[in-house]
Amino acid sequence: MGNRFLPFVLFFLICWNAAAQSSSKIDRSSFYAALSNGDMDKLNDQLKKITGSSFEEKNAFTGVLKMRKAEFAKGLKTKLDLFKSGGAQLEDEIAKHKSNGEYRFLRLIIQENAPAILNYNDNIEEDAKMVRASYPKLPKETQAAILDYCKRSKVLKAQNF
Repeated sequence: MGNRFLPFVLFFLICWNAAAQSSSKIDRSSFYAALSNGDMDKLNDQLKKITGSSFEEKNAFTGVLKMRKAEFAKGLKTKLDLFKSGGAQLEDEIAKHKSNGEYRFLRLIIQENAPAILNYNDNIEEDAKMVRASYPKLPKETQAAILDYCKRSKVLKAQNF
């Protein structure tokens, strides 16, 4: 009986490990596509995927998606609450990981595109500098997103990378 049970246990462990690994990473290409596209369904899909997973950057990515979704929310109070909630998550992660260039890139995207009335633009130059300095160490998908974002950015230029 013990010999027949062993293959089942091994199969179960392999499947469980594969499932655990898939939920511990983010599909950065899909994330950045949804973020730049601004399609509410894609933003919601990414938010659902990220919320249901566990990876180190989860709070920062969730925060940015909430901030981006605020643009499409109904009602001024809902928009503001969503933006502030997401902003608090992102700022908390930046405070914990001050030298994380990807978090700075995420904040930079929001800062450059947030309405001026929100006063969310104090760190644009500092974040741009951090993004340029950390670029070589960032994941390839993030590097691609940065180069794509350079086309619309006022502070990031492709020739700087």
